[in-house]
Amino acid sequence: MNFFGGWAKTPKMEGSMSRKGNCYDNACIESFHSIIKKELIYLEKFKTREEAKKRIYEYIEFFYNRKRIHSSIGYFSPVQYERMYYKYTKTVA
Repeated sequence: MNFFGGWAKTPKMEGSMSRKGNCYDNACIESFHSIIKKELIYLEKFKTREEAKKRIYEYIEFFYNRKRIHSSIGYFSPVQYERMYYKYTKTVA
């Protein structure tokens, strides 16, 4: 299976690759990696890979998405912003 083409053929998956030299296409994930490293990875010593996976999952699901505010979305958490979005789209529609 071709890594760049085969996996994208699964349902609801779409590959996304920009042209060479586009420095903005990866900025979001690079920012996230920087944040998770500073706020979790470098602060803890994981004994096993499973422990690391569990803690990363907990960080993302219970802190990053629900409690941590993000300046790019008006200093709301992603969950708060999503709720406001759906509430707004229901009133507009």
